[in-house]
Amino acid sequence: MSGESQSVGVGIVGAGIYLPRYRIDADEIREAWGRFRASGVRSKAVAAADEDSLTMAADAATRALNATEVEAREIRCLAFGTTTPPLAEEDPTPRLGEFLGVPADATRRFLTGSTRAGTQALLTAVGTGALPALVVAADCPRGEPDSPEGHAAGAGAAAFVLTEGGATRLAEHAEYAVDYPGTRFREVGSDRVEGLGVSAYDRQAFVECVGGAVGELGEDADPDTVALHAPDGKLPYRATKVLGVDTDAIASVTPVHEFGDLGAASPLVALATALETGHERILTVGYGSGSGADALLFDGDSAAVERSEAESEQVTYAEYLRLRGELTGDPPAGGGAAVSVPSWRRTREARYRLVAGQCPECDALTYPPEGACRACHTLGEFERVALPRRGEVETVTTTSPGGAPPEFAQFGAQGGDFAVAIVAFERDGQRVSMPVQVVDTAPEAVAAGDTVEATIRRIYTQEGVTRYGTKVRLVGE
Repeated sequence: MSGESQSVGVGIVGAGIYLPRYRIDADEIREAWGRFRASGVRSKAVAAADEDSLTMAADAATRALNATEVEAREIRCLAFGTTTPPLAEEDPTPRLGEFLGVPADATRRFLTGSTRAGTQALLTAVGTGALPALVVAADCPRGEPDSPEGHAAGAGAAAFVLTEGGATRLAEHAEYAVDYPGTRFREVGSDRVEGLGVSAYDRQAFVECVGGAVGELGEDADPDTVALHAPDGKLPYRATKVLGVDTDAIASVTPVHEFGDLGAASPLVALATALETGHERILTVGYGSGSGADALLFDGDSAAVERSEAESEQVTYAEYLRLRGELTGDPPAGGGAAVSVPSWRRTREARYRLVAGQCPECDALTYPPEGACRACHTLGEFERVALPRRGEVETVTTTSPGGAPPEFAQFGAQGGDFAVAIVAFERDGQRVSMPVQVVDTAPEAVAAGDTVEATIRRIYTQEGVTRYGTKVRLVGE
């Protein structure tokens, strides 16, 4: 496909980056196995026990919206790309839209099955013509523990808000695809990616497809930097000759050395990093096994970027395996709180977006927004109002996996002890308090008076359906 100029002037107005707090160094894995098989990866990001591609997508998308003046209710297209959706069959974009407050009649696009899914989501959103658009890519690939894919596998997400006349304009795009089976694949019924491990073959597929896509843009692309898909810290630099750039043009923005293989999110996290560091002409290239590549050339002023700011926490290899679910057994049978999916769905506004009820008689807030007013006990229709995403810890206690209800046992076994706090949220002088789990920190680090912010995480899974809802994390000074 030849390069196409974007005369409509669609561009990025804001971006968000989310990278999980936990990290594992390459040396930890090398000590466990006696070798480390992910070339050029120094450390990688590790998703928490209650995180998945959908929760990371929600976090990155929230940050992208925060970086702009666009509100979720204005979004006309929501596109999501990942190779690791929560379920093999089910469109996750309706739930992602509910997390964020995107209108039900907005156009939805879901891309999966290839690490090109991130760049394909960007191109697909532009192609719909429905603006403003919100594009998200999130991934947490897995491989066998002692495989190159397993050693490289990281986790992260990036999101972009697209508008007519956005600061960073999509100038041209092209794609190229040719048959190279076996470079990277995941068999039906498996959650582990693998490859044939033929280095020369993998390199040939990557270089031909990346070079072919970029070549279709013409000779005057001349980028400041290249946001290139990076399954490890060595392969992307094999393409410098066909791209006509030096290694610094790739290394300055690639996330792979610090955060590992981010799958479909890899080139988009690199793109957001390039925007964050002030680059104005950015060549973004997504590559997927099979094999094919997308090349997108952006130019113009840099868009605003909001990045997750939590201080990273190093984990041991044993902790890493537990977080990944490699060391946990089966959940206990029976005895849990049987909350039906229809019942859970009826409270989704409150669970996902902290929607409370404001009493028409006394203005007091009630959460969730049902029943009688907690202050004056009036029965009637509440006004639905969104609570702020930040609140204050009033009291806190520690819960161990053994003391948690059975439905929480699986995540508890992976994540260990956790803090449960009573958190007060304030709106227009009215306060409402609720119990909520504190994530991404040791229980002893949480105290009354701490500021926390709401985030979406997995709560538990029953009948094959994961319940998602609000948890909180500490806000740094």
